[in-house]
Amino acid sequence: MPKGKSRIIVTSALPYVNNVPHLGTMVCVISSDVYARFLRLKGENVIFVCGTDEHGTTAEVKAAEEGLTPRQLVDKYFKIHKEVYEWFGCRFDCFGRTSSDENKEVTIDIFEKLDKNGYIKEEEIEQAYCTKCGKFLADRYVEGICPYCKYDEARGDQCEKCGRLLDPTALKDARCKVCGSAPEIRKTRHLFIDLPKIKPKLEKWIFNVEDNWSANARTLTHGWFKEGIKPRCITRDLKWGIPVPKKGFEKKVFYSWFDAPIGYIGITKECRKDWKDWWLDRKTKLVQFMGKDNIPFHTILFPAFLIGTGDTYTLVSDLSVNEYLNYEGGMFSKSRSIGVFGDDAQETGIIPDVWRYYVMVNRPETADTEFLWKDFQAKNNNELVANIGNLVNRTVVFINKFFGGKIGRAKLNADDKKLLDDVKKSEEKATKLLDGIKLKDALREIMHIGKLANNYFQKNEPWKTVKSDPERTSTCLAVLANVVKDISILLEPYMPETAARIQGMLNAGSLEWKNLGEFSVNEGSQVSKPEILFRKLEDEEIDDFSKRYSGKKDARLPLDLKVARIEKAEPHPEADKLVVMQVSMGKEKRQIVAGIREFYDIKKLPGRNIVVVSNLKPARLRGKESKGMLLAAGSNARLLSAPKSSPGDPVFAEGMENSTEQVTIEEFQKVDLKVKGKKAVHKGKILKTMAEDISVDAKDGEKIR
Repeated sequence: MPKGKSRIIVTSALPYVNNVPHLGTMVCVISSDVYARFLRLKGENVIFVCGTDEHGTTAEVKAAEEGLTPRQLVDKYFKIHKEVYEWFGCRFDCFGRTSSDENKEVTIDIFEKLDKNGYIKEEEIEQAYCTKCGKFLADRYVEGICPYCKYDEARGDQCEKCGRLLDPTALKDARCKVCGSAPEIRKTRHLFIDLPKIKPKLEKWIFNVEDNWSANARTLTHGWFKEGIKPRCITRDLKWGIPVPKKGFEKKVFYSWFDAPIGYIGITKECRKDWKDWWLDRKTKLVQFMGKDNIPFHTILFPAFLIGTGDTYTLVSDLSVNEYLNYEGGMFSKSRSIGVFGDDAQETGIIPDVWRYYVMVNRPETADTEFLWKDFQAKNNNELVANIGNLVNRTVVFINKFFGGKIGRAKLNADDKKLLDDVKKSEEKATKLLDGIKLKDALREIMHIGKLANNYFQKNEPWKTVKSDPERTSTCLAVLANVVKDISILLEPYMPETAARIQGMLNAGSLEWKNLGEFSVNEGSQVSKPEILFRKLEDEEIDDFSKRYSGKKDARLPLDLKVARIEKAEPHPEADKLVVMQVSMGKEKRQIVAGIREFYDIKKLPGRNIVVVSNLKPARLRGKESKGMLLAAGSNARLLSAPKSSPGDPVFAEGMENSTEQVTIEEFQKVDLKVKGKKAVHKGKILKTMAEDISVDAKDGEKIR
């Protein structure tokens, strides 16, 4: 560690890996990345810790939906999350997983110390049990009406509307989130952390640090204490999780919210041999970023775990909690194709820095904010293109055009000095705001510097003075080049790719925060050719994006696809390649004739779930009527498969409606169906039922007919 430098840990709440992260998820991840980058530029000794939350019922249920084991599921989504965050330019020092061996070791060690110190107790509790699913339900998988604010979609662990922590038995009209049936209450024994016993130490610690927390964190935490601290259950009747190392509880696992925050420590242990130097030193500063639904887990529960061990664990000193970023007046929903998710952002062709800018300039610091496509367009065109992009481009273009790419002599007058003085004041203000984790306000101050420089540019008119007073033009462009250099440093935490490109145009080398205000791009410095930093977003493009991610099912799959179960299969009496099949589509029975005889053992076809086009015009094949057509891929007719679905289940492409209008074989041949990653896809969207993706054992690109 550099001499005299204290350690700073920056964390983002660990996103749960059951789907692709959306822009709302990105708020605290990008916020923590911005702050960590700022600290690095200042020369601080900092590590940025993030990763994925991987245990619990959510993973078990999602794995069953996708036909995977929980381990396969979290492996799949861990890779997706990591790739999305890296595309957005997030630079982690430690990125890991709560399902790692290291997190298991740290979690068990903390639990055993809590147990030894008398902070773990056994209690019999009443827990929601779904008879239809045949399992106890984790609190998040019980939904109902909040007893406090009457919100009708409250979860069994917390109401996201009023923020209160709940017990699932307190919900009114409770229902299983998986199947929708009303759960019954059964008794079971579990382990609890005795929060009332830790409360005196917890309150004393909170009193000393809460001034560095955002207002919503202080309010919710005090509200929790006002209602009364109660013991909190830390175990669950699940298979996927960290097994409890205590006699009589071997078949239970730790509740995911117990090992998830401990994951910050476990992830650091994954990545660094010196993890104890960071996490077992009260002099280390811990700065945590999260959404408001994570507040009590980080201000009460996680600190209680660490305090209760008796060890000198690092505790949070600064807490920045954002409200929600919503989408066009509603909520993000992958299943309903509403909102921009990580993979969507990549497909738009809009560079990561534009997304980072919008998320941060629209950061919901004190109230919920909205992602609006028209606002996104306006901020890109008016703030990035017209302000920063215009300033940088004109400055570099004019230096190349008038002075062969070299900075000339600068002879400062009162106007030049005033601009530099105003810029310095804004830089000091932005630095102070960043130090106080006022990230949105700091970004606005940085953009103000761009406006100051553009006004200076217009006032001095270098395109005119180059003929009448070339020395004045030389000074003006030198001043602008140095302001642009400073802007690149200030923007680096927010838009690292843009900052690097600006510094590349200026040939400025590696810059740090301490280089702000230096007149280092001076006489004789050579600039490179100009680059366009940002492109204008046109109305037509924005309208297309708004429509594409609205979830409105105006896109249509011109087929009515359904799951069918083969009940009987016989050789066609008049054709060697044809098979005559009787299939069930739920309440409906049909006969289908298909040319698959040479590829399959007919005796093994009955009982198999296939996918059929049910709205195809009936036809007679060698004298046998065929009311529909099964789907198969490639020249060897690999059948589409839906083993976990029921006969009659609709097969659809996410975000599209199936057409029930009758189609001809010629019309069917024009439909884009192919194989990608062993899945059946239409226009890049996977075909699926409510239970599973449609699979097919064929090569990528093979057509489905």
